[in-house]
Amino acid sequence: MTHVCLDDLERAARDVLSGENWDFLAGGSGAEASLEANRAALERIFVIPRVLRELTGGTVEAELLGGRAALPLAVAPVAYQRLFHPEGELAAARAARDAGVPYTICTLSSVPLEEIAAVGGRPWFQLYWLRDEKRSLDLVRRAEDAGCEAIVFTVDVPWMGRRLRDMRNGFALPDSVTAANFDAGAAAHHRTRGRSAVAEHTAREFAPATWESVEAVRAHTDLPVVLKGILAVEDASRAVDAGAAGIVVSNHGGRQLDGAVPGIEMLGEIAATLSGWPGELLLDGGIRGGGDILKAIALGASGVLVGRPAMWGLAAGGEDGVRQVLDLLTVEFRNALGLAGCDSVDAARRLGTRVSRRG
Repeated sequence: MTHVCLDDLERAARDVLSGENWDFLAGGSGAEASLEANRAALERIFVIPRVLRELTGGTVEAELLGGRAALPLAVAPVAYQRLFHPEGELAAARAARDAGVPYTICTLSSVPLEEIAAVGGRPWFQLYWLRDEKRSLDLVRRAEDAGCEAIVFTVDVPWMGRRLRDMRNGFALPDSVTAANFDAGAAAHHRTRGRSAVAEHTAREFAPATWESVEAVRAHTDLPVVLKGILAVEDASRAVDAGAAGIVVSNHGGRQLDGAVPGIEMLGEIAATLSGWPGELLLDGGIRGGGDILKAIALGASGVLVGRPAMWGLAAGGEDGVRQVLDLLTVEFRNALGLAGCDSVDAARRLGTRVSRRG
């Protein structure tokens, strides 16, 4: 079947995944207000295109964390990808490598980080802070030794948000899917009605990160450290003062605090506050097409993270499915960039935007 947009791949993924695996991927926390708001906020933003520009020889390439990317995009960290396809993270990482964009390995990957990094390309490693600081820093060291190019430190998960779909499903990992990067025991596999085994597992393993945790990570590695999950302007400023090489403006895809503001609504203010800062400012949450990437760039982002759509492709067609997602995003972004009168990502940063008052 020909897929002409990401919505087609979303439907294909839903058709092949079990109900509870789909809910694990698609769901948010609480009443899912923030999950829905991410899309609504993006849909209210409109770009002011320019005309009569020279567009011959335009490019959609960008520089992210000191390296070239074929698109101003990285694949976001997503846990337990073997829930969606037997090859899991390996298939997704190969597709990202071939597409020329970074792939972010999750602490809770279902394949050991060393095996994923060995695929090649531009692997980044996402870190959750564990109760045992030594285990956290060991993961950082393993990622650096494996050839990862950055540490993406998720700072908005002191514990997992209440994800009601998983609780209603009594969601638990099958025996064939494990937290491959550390010995997690049986907690994530123990099914209990009305409770999420994954949430029970993370409650045992995770600890709230602090600014001292950020300092510990930076002291432990020579890799650039990116802080993911920042929404407050004050936190963004403090991240810069703490030596962060990048910030991901994100409400965790609506999966943590239900009611947290969509990242796109804070992006412009954070970008203005950090004007002149040389680090990366990335947006995560709700990106569903090339036009959304253009909006993020126009509001001050240097790039975006894409999570759920990559997993739709993984579920629908494995490595080829993820490649289709990234190919579609490339085609759509190139089209949007040119129609906006821009011949490069840098030119898109000079576009104006307006917010619709409808809805």
